[in-house]
Amino acid sequence: MTATKITTGVHARTAELPEIAEPAKVTPKDARQLTRIFLDQLAVLEEGTRQYQDARNTLIEMNVSLVRYAAARFRSRNQDEMEDIVQVGTIGLIKAIDRFELTREVEFTSFAVPYIVGEIKRFFRDTSWAVHVPRRLQEARIQLAKATEELRSRLGRTPTVKELSQLMSLSEEEVDEARLASNGYTSSSLDAAMNSGDDGEAALADFIGADDHALELVEDFNALAPLIAELDDRERRIIHMRFVDELTQAQIGEHLGVSQMHVSRLLNRTLTKLRAGMLTTR
Repeated sequence: MTATKITTGVHARTAELPEIAEPAKVTPKDARQLTRIFLDQLAVLEEGTRQYQDARNTLIEMNVSLVRYAAARFRSRNQDEMEDIVQVGTIGLIKAIDRFELTREVEFTSFAVPYIVGEIKRFFRDTSWAVHVPRRLQEARIQLAKATEELRSRLGRTPTVKELSQLMSLSEEEVDEARLASNGYTSSSLDAAMNSGDDGEAALADFIGADDHALELVEDFNALAPLIAELDDRERRIIHMRFVDELTQAQIGEHLGVSQMHVSRLLNRTLTKLRAGMLTTR
């Protein structure tokens, strides 16, 4: 391994950091020793500088094996889920790197593992998909969580959509879509108790609207009225006696002085006319 000299500006001290070609392939034994060196240098580098980011990124890549070690306890998951677990665990690793203090009398590995495992457990608690979401959006959600945590630690505040889109190399619309997709992770039971104020507790279902089929009847009546107005007097009279007075066809026949069969034919013909008129007005 070669070394590179780094000058740190006002907090300056000159240090030489090992130049690691493939940090992710460093053995766990070597990673433990190198991590201490990089953490020591990270403490004096100015945050936001290229040197700081390079050192931080190297630390993350070197300790991915630690994430895989912590994720191994969840090996019962399928391969696709394991990839997600490692990505989520890496968020915990980033938190550990950003929050570790050299004054702590503890090994970094002992400090980092609880962060990694905690992030993974939070993933299982909060990220059970309640509805089907495309794999692309599932992956974008994990990328979004990682980018949000990184920018929050770097900026000291919640990042904007524009800042997230730049870091993730996605459009702002895609970032919003990933955020929206996160809503598919959890669901609530319709029987879940909710505080309804003075009335005490109520079920969630009590606050959810339902289809009012009576509204459809109102629309039908409004569409039917002009069609009935176009019928002749006898047709309107038959409709009124059958559906308002609720008379039988035989009783209608007695009122009109015609047979029940004739009433049936007249009624069918009138209803067919009205039905055709309703279909053309929809």
